[in-house]
Amino acid sequence: MENVSSHKHFVLDGFSELGALRPVLFLPFFVMFVVSLLANSLLLYVIVSQRSLHSPMCVLIAGMACVDLSLPLFFVPHMLLSFLLDWRGISLSGCLTQMYFVHLLGAFQATLLLWMALDRYFAICTPLYYHERMALPSFLKFVVPALIRNVFMVSLVVSLAGSLPFCAANVMNHCFCEHMALVQLACGSTAVNSLVGLISVFLISVADFIFIAASYVIIFSSVLSSGKSAVKALHTCVTHIVVITVHLTIALIVFLSYRIRNGFPVAGRVFFSIMYLLFPSCFNPIVYGIRTAEIRQHILKTLRCGRFVRTVNYS
Repeated sequence: MENVSSHKHFVLDGFSELGALRPVLFLPFFVMFVVSLLANSLLLYVIVSQRSLHSPMCVLIAGMACVDLSLPLFFVPHMLLSFLLDWRGISLSGCLTQMYFVHLLGAFQATLLLWMALDRYFAICTPLYYHERMALPSFLKFVVPALIRNVFMVSLVVSLAGSLPFCAANVMNHCFCEHMALVQLACGSTAVNSLVGLISVFLISVADFIFIAASYVIIFSSVLSSGKSAVKALHTCVTHIVVITVHLTIALIVFLSYRIRNGFPVAGRVFFSIMYLLFPSCFNPIVYGIRTAEIRQHILKTLRCGRFVRTVNYS
């Protein structure tokens, strides 16, 4: 009789339907990976090096850049190697480690959008108290509970997944260790895992987006009722609304793809799961760099200085 805990090694077999064409996926995902690293590194460098950009909002944008820079590092290199060299294997401990950091950093992407929405709320609805409420001691009241919630829920989800017995299939139809993709391979009851996973989605992603939506409803209600310049208020918020809309759209597609199994191709579900993590890492630094005037000016200045230094060196 096979030991129910015999499987400690898994195969990440995402996009296996493509067969010999699977290595072709290396190029587009490699380009996105490089864009993510370069764009977020440039954005971080500009914000850290320019004292004029050390405002609360820019610090939050730098925090988002840190998350967007770190998140792809935990799953994209392994995924690229699997496309190019067919290295599909991963140990259970490696899988759980990857799952923990991918889901934790993914949770902080949504939470940072919430903190940015709070910044806009304080700036527009309570401008006289903005600096007081965005000072570190005051803002920590909003930061610490979200930090504890994210770490606790992700740790619980991953620890429950690691305690499952894996005695049958060990082939995961995914390109990284996603929670439900691993849980589906277990041979014991997974009801608790599914319930806790669903609760974590509602307590983190759904709750954050509800608070974000509520904050923007209050912002625009305040602008319209007070007779302030709606155009100016919209300009300061539109960048965050664009990012939130893209993030929420992909998240909903991923969520629905796991519930509509018969009508949604497996390769499509894997693709959108990857895009949910990788696309914001490419999109966020570009949209913040273009839409935020102060950051855009310093980025252009940094790039021009870089070209000037190269020209001097070559001459």
